[in-house]
Amino acid sequence: MTDDRAALRGLLASGAPLTWVLTGDSITHGLIHTRGARNYVDHLHELIRGDLGRVQDAVINTAITGWRADLILDDFDRRVAHWRPDVVTLMIGTNDCTTQWLDPVIETAEFASSVTDFVRRVRALGAVPVLQTPPTADLRHAPDRARIGEFAQAIRDVSTREGVILVDQFAAFAEFSAGTGPGNDDIAWGLLDDAFHPSAAGHALLALGLAEELGLGLPDSRVRTDLAARVALARHPAWPPA
Repeated sequence: MTDDRAALRGLLASGAPLTWVLTGDSITHGLIHTRGARNYVDHLHELIRGDLGRVQDAVINTAITGWRADLILDDFDRRVAHWRPDVVTLMIGTNDCTTQWLDPVIETAEFASSVTDFVRRVRALGAVPVLQTPPTADLRHAPDRARIGEFAQAIRDVSTREGVILVDQFAAFAEFSAGTGPGNDDIAWGLLDDAFHPSAAGHALLALGLAEELGLGLPDSRVRTDLAARVALARHPAWPPA
């Protein structure tokens, strides 16, 4: 089985310019819900081309709002292959899991098959795949996304079977929400702009998860320090609000 972590370390150590492609749905697209702030792809760009000084690297965002794993496979050449990537990340599942807006509804096994196909196509390009689970959702206001935890688990299972680097954003959001108040322990209030789109603070947490798993940013990284401060503020916001 491919050792993707070793391959990524080798790429970073080589000094050769790398092309990073990040794809997925509206969460990676990263518009509107950050309210003008940077999304997690923007933060990754600053970590790679700023903190790490990899100025010849290219960081490309090909995500599209509303997309699903099957749609990305159908447009794989434009979304991924066209850019001749070295590293490809996929965050998907928030739209795939809905039970109201798709006919027919996508089953978990079908979704897992699409994610597996994606991983294998990325590897066929000679690139390193990275999977991300989607963040948690406020199911009280988005009941059609009730299966999102199952779809996050499907991504974990694919990661295990295929030996893929996994960034478990679902778990990070779930951990953040613990202790936020009686009846609220399942909702990461401070990280969401609506029922399932991360806010600016949510994107800071997404970026921190990627940076940690991929080994990006120095221990004293000013970017990672700033991102951590944004997440801490979201957990304990200033009061009264401005």
